[in-house]
Amino acid sequence: MPMDISIDPNTTGLPGIEQLRTIVGAGMTIGLILSVLALIVSAVVWGFGSNSANPHLAGRGKVGVVVACGAAIICGASVTLINFFWDVGQAV
Repeated sequence: MPMDISIDPNTTGLPGIEQLRTIVGAGMTIGLILSVLALIVSAVVWGFGSNSANPHLAGRGKVGVVVACGAAIICGASVTLINFFWDVGQAV
């Protein structure tokens, strides 16, 4: 019978883990801020395109709004998604 191997993530194994967590958190913050900026710009483009009878510009604005919201969802849910898939992988 082979031995059971149990390995868990180690938060003290390498130097710089805390700094890496800080960098990742800052990256998430930047992503959320840029998502808000993209949402504002896309909404302005959508409104300008709608009011100037330019359906191409209005369509681009709509797509931009959806993409900005999707990016914010992914940035906000990234930790939960990773934890979910980590748990799924551990159950295999």
